[in-house]
Amino acid sequence: MVYPQQEGLMSIEATNHYLETAANILGISERLKTVLKTPRRIIKAEIVIERDNGELATFVGYRVQHNNSLGPMKGGLRYHHEVCENEVESLASLMTWKTALVNLPFGGAKGGIICDPRKLSESEIERITKTFTDQIRDVIGPNIDIPAPDMNTNAQTMAWIMHEYSKFYGFSPGVVTGKPVYLHGSLGREEATGLGVTLTIENLLNDHQRSIKDATFVIQGFGNVGGIAAKCIHERGGKVICVSDVSGALYDKKGIDIPTLIQHTHEHHSIKGFQDLEMISNEALLSLECDVLVPAALGDIFTKEVAENVNASFIVEGANDPTLPEGDEIFNKRGIIVAPDILANSGGVTVSYFEWVQNIQRLSWTEEQVNQELQRTITNAYQRVVKLAKKENCSLRTAAFIIGLGRVAKANLTLGL
Repeated sequence: MVYPQQEGLMSIEATNHYLETAANILGISERLKTVLKTPRRIIKAEIVIERDNGELATFVGYRVQHNNSLGPMKGGLRYHHEVCENEVESLASLMTWKTALVNLPFGGAKGGIICDPRKLSESEIERITKTFTDQIRDVIGPNIDIPAPDMNTNAQTMAWIMHEYSKFYGFSPGVVTGKPVYLHGSLGREEATGLGVTLTIENLLNDHQRSIKDATFVIQGFGNVGGIAAKCIHERGGKVICVSDVSGALYDKKGIDIPTLIQHTHEHHSIKGFQDLEMISNEALLSLECDVLVPAALGDIFTKEVAENVNASFIVEGANDPTLPEGDEIFNKRGIIVAPDILANSGGVTVSYFEWVQNIQRLSWTEEQVNQELQRTITNAYQRVVKLAKKENCSLRTAAFIIGLGRVAKANLTLGL
């Protein structure tokens, strides 16, 4: 098996570029910058399972634990054939700044397993999950590192991790978040990231004397993040004119019937063939004229060339790492306002925190309580970012990194390097 060790370099370089920009404004020393960039621990595990046909199969899994100065490390676990160490390291770093930005008592971590879930049975995925959990169980836990769902993982995956971990350490629902509600998960967790994106859009548009009702939206990705965001935008009266998945992009300048499309995707597992609407390429989607463009699928998509062709007034990053520094520079020059990923998609980790709190305290919150606290958290973080961006005359992304980096740096210095 060939492991894609060199992939994901753009992501880690982009993350470190944004970190450097914020660190220079804060006046952080080179020594401290090195400490803040460097993960505390990188775990690489070989996962050997017996497949359904009796053959042995080997997979490689990673868990990068970036920083725990502000609390237990927190981050998703993804299953994808292009997972690599550099990508996971970049995402773990982003989690550190994200949790600090929204003022959660967490640090950052991320995990991934190199596999293609489409080519595996559910029982094989279960064996991969439990074997990986067994290999990392000594370095995760409710007060150490708390995994959550990510690309191609879900509540079922988290239930398997909780079950395997609890075999050794007793009943431990707080070891993961994003569990099924009936297995000590939280109401509102599945919708949290998409709802957080929508709340960020509301705040952003309100700041510019606009509203969702009078805006048009293009959403790249129609999964858990993009699909929920589209649903929330539609419910608030917004016009979603284009959405996409792996089959291409569905376009209707009059606005797409999102609730009916969601039902279609549940039945057909794709947006393709919906009401005979026009299909365009995912590349063409990024240059459509709209008010708000929401990348909610892939990372590293806004290169210099792509950024030059964007025809949106606002970009709200539902995906992790969608904008390369060269693209970000173009957006700044063109006056396109970008709500960065560490702010816009922080709804998931915020409600994960609420779930963890409920598990620790053995309490259950109502969905209304969860959503009210989510709105308060996102709005407070957004307002802090905007206030600092105006003060420093910088982009929202730079302001967000200054806040997150500043909190972590202060904690590191106070606790002692």
